[in-house]
Order: sequence, then structure tokens, then C-alpha cells
Amino acid sequence: MTAALPLPLPQSEEFAATCQALGRPLRRCKSEVGRRVRLWWQIQSHKIGVLGRIDLVSRGPVASEAGDLTDWTMRWQRWHDGRPLVLNADGLGPELLRSAGFWPLMTPASLALLPLGPEADMRAAMAQKWRNRLNRATREGLEVRETALTSNHWLLTAEAAQARARRYRGMPPGFSAAFAQVNPGAAQVFEARLRGVPVAAALMLRHGRMATWQIGVTTPEGRQRHAINLLLWRAMQSLAAQGHDCLDLGILNAQDAPGLAHFKLGTGAHTHRLGGTWLHLGALAPLARRLPRRFLQ
Repeated sequence: MTAALPLPLPQSEEFAATCQALGRPLRRCKSEVGRRVRLWWQIQSHKIGVLGRIDLVSRGPVASEAGDLTDWTMRWQRWHDGRPLVLNADGLGPELLRSAGFWPLMTPASLALLPLGPEADMRAAMAQKWRNRLNRATREGLEVRETALTSNHWLLTAEAAQARARRYRGMPPGFSAAFAQVNPGAAQVFEARLRGVPVAAALMLRHGRMATWQIGVTTPEGRQRHAINLLLWRAMQSLAAQGHDCLDLGILNAQDAPGLAHFKLGTGAHTHRLGGTWLHLGALAPLARRLPRRFLQ
């Protein structure tokens, strides 16, 4: 029923199946007209200290038409049980959320979304430097393998070590392993080897029309040979051939990671601005509706 909607990872059925396997089931909500899904959103629940249970909607709701999102802000409480709700909004404007009684918590982040399609179009959209590095990588004698993720793949251990070294927090490797187990064939590893030794790898998670770059690691030798450029290009080709039309490259953080942001945009990706993080709490809702507009920027 949701196949026609481009569902980001946290709203996908594959994500829900993974959470179910990890003992963290989601609640699914949808609004339909006939057999057409107009709105779709999945709710995660977390227990946070004295606050108790708090619900979370991440990258949702997803709508078939922009006008349906207006309808969601007017009717969402019909499907909600009254708990505090944190909304990482996508596609909802601040005025709509303010009028629905949501209080702003964090300003919007931006993502890099890469359109997938014919190879000629994808190449033409690349920045010249990115394309030059890709061309050099093809001459470096790198062997590229495409395999399904296994629970003991070296990439998971390397990602955990990289996260500790760079002090960032993402989905734990155990999530990726569970995703691969409950969604056979949907977690694909693209690995570059030099003389039989791995020098870089990237994990792509497939979900409906979209796919997500979940993990990427490279060694100094791989970096010198632009192995990640080659792996991403092979992933783009493979995912497009499998019918995906968008690859989510994740958050753009030009302030703390300008090089990574430049790399992502060099692929031909578009900047997609999210709607910010908002809280709905019964006691705050009347105040939120009267919040001056200058606080919504």
C-alpha cells in the first residue's frame, strides 16, 4: 500500500520490521482514500526518566500530496494517545506546526538527496572534481565487490571504531545487522580491495523507492585512491538498476564536516531542508499557538 510513497528510512516498512526484531516495535498510522494512501507515519516510543513515555515521529509524516500535510496537522491527534510527541518534521512548515500546538526545539537540518536514474544523467550531474576523482579511481586497480551484509562483516567493526574515534553517534552496527537479517537482500555492501586487501566499504540500505547510505569507511590507501568515489558510483548504478530513484546521503554539516558535505553535494545531490524538531505537550500547546513568529525561524 505504501509502495508509491518515497519513504525515508525511519518511515519505511523495512525499518519497522527491524525495530520489531530488536524488540522495539513501532506503531503505524495511515490515512487512505479508497486504496490510495494519503498519509503515512510511524511512531517510536521511548522512556525518558521522569518524563515517562515519549513518542517520536522521525522524517514524517509522508504525504502523497502537499495539501495532505495540512490535513495531518488538523487531525493527527485522532491517531495519538495523548503522550508527549517529538516530531522531526519533513515537509511541514513552521506556521502549520505552530497552529497545531507544536513547540520548536531545534532548527531544521539539511540532507543530501541524490536522484538516481540513467547513468549518463547521473554522471552529468556530478561536479567536475568529483567526476575526475572517480575517473582516477577506476585506474587504480581496485576490485569492487557487491555482497549482502552479514552479521560478522568487518565493516560493522570498522564503523564502531570509526564512531568512537570521531565521536559521533549514529545507528549502532547491531541495527544494520538486524536490518540485513529481517530484510534479505536489502542491506548491500560495496567493498573495494587492493591486491586482495579491503581498503574501503560502504553499506546501502534499500527501502521501497529510496535507499540510504548507512555506513562508509576507508583506509589511508583507499582515501589516496578515491575508493569511496568509486564505491558510491557503483552503488548508484546498482540501486538505479534495481528501481530506486533516490539515495539519501544523510545530514549535511558544512560547519563541522565541510569536506564531507562537499563530497556529498559533488555527487549531484540536492540539498533538502527538513522541518526542524518540535514538541507537542498538552500544557504547552496553547502557548505554542501564540508563540511570536520570530521564534519560528
